[in-house]
Amino acid sequence: MSQEFNSPQLPATGLVAELEEEDRLLLGDYGDFLPVQEGQVLIEEGHNQDALYFVISGVLHVHADANNKRTLIARVTAGQSLGEINIFDPGTASATVTAKSFTQIWKATREDVELFTTAYPKAGNRLLSALIGEMSRRIRHMNEKLVVVKEEAAYQNFWR
Repeated sequence: MSQEFNSPQLPATGLVAELEEEDRLLLGDYGDFLPVQEGQVLIEEGHNQDALYFVISGVLHVHADANNKRTLIARVTAGQSLGEINIFDPGTASATVTAKSFTQIWKATREDVELFTTAYPKAGNRLLSALIGEMSRRIRHMNEKLVVVKEEAAYQNFWR
């Protein structure tokens, strides 16, 4: 892909898939389109994080570092998003996000989302429903992972 930042717009995928084209164009005005160069850190673990990120193109890796070991948590590609929880509960980042290739993103703060939902309540409700749906899927996925880890720990303790 080109290293240029082409005239961006929000594609009809992921969180914004259910929005009409006109609403996606309007929503784009309530955030910032940003280029992220390969190797650039977008979010740093432990630092304040108050934004939602939507990946338009490229690849990001979400990872955590502990005990001199890096653990890949997720690979985020076009149409996926990061930081949904921060729209509702800003805090510190639980992981670092680094671009693995040139990436185009759209970034919106809580204030951006609130302004959009106030100006366009119908589209805003669809966006908020999509955010809640995405967070719910991630919680369900984490619960499934937790069960596997607990089962493995119980199995290991049984044989000690």
